[in-house]
Amino acid sequence: MSKRADAAPTAALGALLVEALRVTYRLPGGRGGTVPALRGISLTLPPNRILGLLGPNGAGKTTLIQTLLGFVKPSAGTVQIFGAAAGSRAARARLGYLPELPLFYPYLTGRELLDFNGRLFGLAPRVRRARAADLLERVGLTPAADRRLAAYSRGMLQRIGLAQALINNPDLVILDEPTSGLDPLGRLEVRRLISDLKTDGKTILFSSHELSEVELVCDQVAILSAGRLLRHGNPTDWQQPGESLEQLFVREIQADRAGNAA
Repeated sequence: MSKRADAAPTAALGALLVEALRVTYRLPGGRGGTVPALRGISLTLPPNRILGLLGPNGAGKTTLIQTLLGFVKPSAGTVQIFGAAAGSRAARARLGYLPELPLFYPYLTGRELLDFNGRLFGLAPRVRRARAADLLERVGLTPAADRRLAAYSRGMLQRIGLAQALINNPDLVILDEPTSGLDPLGRLEVRRLISDLKTDGKTILFSSHELSEVELVCDQVAILSAGRLLRHGNPTDWQQPGESLEQLFVREIQADRAGNAA
């Protein structure tokens, strides 16, 4: 069901609840003044769904993700992950995160990276070993498991990044541009993994500029523009006959910019 940006969420508490979220940054250099990054966003995401987060550069996607992760504090409003406040230990325990440009210690092997992240979550050695082996197999890196990350290709680093995001068996997985830099086969493998995560009962928030990828895997989309939420829901509810997600996205962004320029 589609809804406009000013509609407050009415669904029962789910995987993600964002209510009237505002984030404002102070201008650097002690000059005073502020810049609004998010302007009263409200949305809900039920469990076991895939949400595509869309928007042009500067729309607020990264700020929203960082707020969900607890890296940025809201200026106003609330954010809850499965009922726990964003940034709390309870919320972080149920999150997995792949940043757009994952940076890892290059001297670690793929297996050592997963073990390191498992330790951060307090997993027992036996559990760490079993999960690492399973995840390496799922992302197709078992043959390279004991190779140093310095020797990994761009695509391999993206795949080991996906594996580390899943080491704690999270309920909500946040993927920021997960297919960035991947060839067509690599993108296909990532789509397969995302679909498998949903089959396993996971909830996924998937930020991407690759609208064709979003259209193939997402149940819902949220379109941001200049810190505002323009649309949230199933895109088929507002697509015109024969209109692709990319065409819908361009139409919404152009309409928003024209309205604000008037």
